[in-house]
Amino acid sequence: MKKSRKLLALFLVLVTILSLAGCGKNGDGSKGANAGTSTKGAGAPAEKAAKESGAGKYQTTYGSKKFDNVTITVEVFDRSNAPEGSTVIDNKWTKYINQEMNKVGITVKFVAVPRAEELNKTQLMMASGTAADIMICYTTSVVESFYNDGGTYDLAPYVDGADQAKNLKEYIGEDCLKLGRNQEGALWGIAARRSTTASSNVFIRKDWLDEAGLQIPTTVDELYTVLKAFKQNHPDAFASGFPTNTKASDPHGVLSLAFLKNIADEKTYDIEAGSAADLIYTDPGYGEYFKWMNKLYNEGLMDPEYYVNTANDNALKEDFVNSKIGCFESNVNYNVDSLRGSLLKALQSTDPKADVISIPPVKNINDGVIYNKNYPINGAYLFIPKTAKNVEAAVTYMDWLGTKEGGFTLFHGFEGEHFKYDEKGVPCVIDAGYNATDKDWIRHDLFLIGNQGYYKSADEFAAATSKEAPGYENYVLDNFKNATVGTLRYDPTFTAPTFTEKNTEISVIREDYFVKLVTCSPDKFDATLEEFKEKLKNVGYDDIIKERTEYYDSVYANK
Repeated sequence: MKKSRKLLALFLVLVTILSLAGCGKNGDGSKGANAGTSTKGAGAPAEKAAKESGAGKYQTTYGSKKFDNVTITVEVFDRSNAPEGSTVIDNKWTKYINQEMNKVGITVKFVAVPRAEELNKTQLMMASGTAADIMICYTTSVVESFYNDGGTYDLAPYVDGADQAKNLKEYIGEDCLKLGRNQEGALWGIAARRSTTASSNVFIRKDWLDEAGLQIPTTVDELYTVLKAFKQNHPDAFASGFPTNTKASDPHGVLSLAFLKNIADEKTYDIEAGSAADLIYTDPGYGEYFKWMNKLYNEGLMDPEYYVNTANDNALKEDFVNSKIGCFESNVNYNVDSLRGSLLKALQSTDPKADVISIPPVKNINDGVIYNKNYPINGAYLFIPKTAKNVEAAVTYMDWLGTKEGGFTLFHGFEGEHFKYDEKGVPCVIDAGYNATDKDWIRHDLFLIGNQGYYKSADEFAAATSKEAPGYENYVLDNFKNATVGTLRYDPTFTAPTFTEKNTEISVIREDYFVKLVTCSPDKFDATLEEFKEKLKNVGYDDIIKERTEYYDSVYANK
């Protein structure tokens, strides 16, 4: 039944997009010449002409034009975390946005979408014609396909002129902006720039390490020795907790990079690392990673019911603060992040000698190199559907987010109330507790053009973020350092069309076999792995790898 609903939704998306593509006018009332209704040659001439003239047809730099009481709609993620008296669409900061946008004749109304349902809601809203004027999506192929099918605007005519969207372009930068551009120059989406690409950390109980008289592990073998000692000294705790990809949404973790055989070649990694299922199909080293996990499981070095806890995001937090886990991998800065509950502080309130630190990734078993897994330089994509009534106003709003009064204030708040500048000019939190309930709960979701916050550089990001964890500043700095040390491998952004088409089937197979690989008896591991690969082959994995290879062949040919 779920599969039928998914197919129906995708069919409706295609039907609606094609019908929108046939409209004779753009949403803002202009004729179709600059609308991006064709993916071939639509963007390049407009971009070239705008840059050569130094001016654009549309005025999209905030303050350059006064609009006539225009209303735009903007998608915002709802995480069900609004403080009492506020909602995600009606709060102190949405009021501030309208206060500033009203100065140029624009009113902003927000459309709430549950964060966990982002992709499905995006497809359904596009299909039903109810999409907001500014939409958000993290899946590159989906956003680009909307444009290719004629359902969204080419934003090049609104952005590329020298006098257009100045603040937006200055903040995002050309390297990030071009990620939303096709080979003809059409700008099908605005790629939100990450302030840092740091992704994850391996964390370890430093006090348990000292107790065992061991050093920080730098190799897989040393890590195994540490885990054995942890279990011996703390038999009631779990020595390890590593991501084993039992949820469809889980990516492969940084620890797995220590086992990959093909990781030295960046292009090969881009082809093979589209998802954890891609890696199990293409890189024999990923199978070795699971064989190692299987050893940990069968030797009692991890939670015997870990696969149940993966459905519970609070399980790891509970194990952390209750001294139940010795070494694990999670989001960067997980141990002291105030938004995750300042877990180390909570642990030390009951166990003052406890200490949890991050460590650099362990060396690859094949070449001895430290490889680190990072996010791509962009996060979400912003795009404007053909149902939007005024693209010029929507882009002007995105441009305002690039200003100090815009995105900077939404993220950092007001000087004297939320932050003060240090001697280097870095905004530093005054009261982290106050900020958490006043603005931090929504700041990331309102600052659409950036991920991880409004910062000029990764160093500024780390310095400012450290101030949000009073007493644990050095932990924060070490976390981001360890998350970016070594040879970086960035998460690929391309999604193969066949993977999108077969995603439901692949997810079911993947979740089933990733658990089987970890929990089966060691003598059945190899057979289970081959059975897994055969299942993937039957669902179309050769086509997926072919599509990924063709795509990255073209990407690297243009480098």
